[in-house]
Amino acid sequence: MASQAPIPDKLYYRIKEVTEITGLAAYVLRFWESEFSAIRPRRSESGQRLYRRSDIEAILEIKHLLYEKKFTIEGARKHLKKRGSHRSRNAQDPLIEQIRAELRSIRNMLDE
Repeated sequence: MASQAPIPDKLYYRIKEVTEITGLAAYVLRFWESEFSAIRPRRSESGQRLYRRSDIEAILEIKHLLYEKKFTIEGARKHLKKRGSHRSRNAQDPLIEQIRAELRSIRNMLDE
């Protein structure tokens, strides 16, 4: 993947910051927002887009699919949807599994 600015550790990012991190123009980000459900920035009271880290990660993945893997927008959308449903079925995140195990343990203690 092409070099990119590191993603600073914060809750929200304005569109200018996202353009600097991703190397994409603001109009591209706004267009992709209409094409990909994975990009859903919130809005400030003044109407400015506020992106989360997950939005930026999705943007970087979409950029990789479109620019490097040469997917079409429709192909990238299908790929992300397929990958997303696969992840949700398999629950591959070990942290989530650890939390579930701890919650089951707590539930069992409460049931005793």
